[in-house]
Amino acid sequence: MIRKLTKDDNEKCQNLIQQKPAENLFIIGDIEAYGYEQDFQSLWGDFNDQGDLNAVLLKYEENFIPFSLTDFDAKGFADIINQAECRFLSGLKDVTAKIEPFLTKKIKQKRKLYYAKCTNDEKLQGIDTSFVKNAEVEDLEKLVNLLKSIPEFESALLDVKSKKRSMEKGVSRSYYIERDGKMISSASTTAENSMSAMIVGVCTDHDNKKKGYASQCMTKLCQEVLDEGKELCLFYDNPDAGKIYKRLGFEDIGFWMMYTLEQDRQNSE
Repeated sequence: MIRKLTKDDNEKCQNLIQQKPAENLFIIGDIEAYGYEQDFQSLWGDFNDQGDLNAVLLKYEENFIPFSLTDFDAKGFADIINQAECRFLSGLKDVTAKIEPFLTKKIKQKRKLYYAKCTNDEKLQGIDTSFVKNAEVEDLEKLVNLLKSIPEFESALLDVKSKKRSMEKGVSRSYYIERDGKMISSASTTAENSMSAMIVGVCTDHDNKKKGYASQCMTKLCQEVLDEGKELCLFYDNPDAGKIYKRLGFEDIGFWMMYTLEQDRQNSE
């Protein structure tokens, strides 16, 4: 049986998702930050006949994320996704693969990403971070403009309002380097929670690549988060980027799928 979750279901939900805290970074972080009743966030649970929670489906803005450790009502989750105004589905490969056959929305893009984790700063020592700055709210417009100029992020949802909300909630932070008043490189976290943080938005503009700026931003950011006792996670599909992350102490531990879905005509008007 699938139904919407409320705060009364939190214990059962946490018992499930905390069995894989790194893999459930987004779900754990969004529940900690926003709870179960928000206009932009909803959660559903699939329960067995004994009332045990088998699976969770999170909707945050236009993105769905499912999780389960066992068999679950994949068609039921797909029905929720099919009927919603959403553009993205993401999650562990073994979970999304069960939902995919039941999707009626056209899949515009499907990406398989490496999932990696870092738990210590042993390989971060000796990297110069003296030019790296901590982004404040007033820097977010420059940050969004930088990210929008990077081809890898052209399909991402990028806006100042959303980033401001995440920063003020403490679920996101960013570091950057600028030259002559222009932001040229950055690295950010997202979905930060009490146990972990996801690294995103690692980039350098076209004119300043291969100068070590992204590694400097990453180092400063990673050191700060690790010093707080949290684990670091990230996704990547670029082998060159993977080499950089591994030099900084990240290790591959699995695969993450990201689907871009076509909006129904009636929902996009």
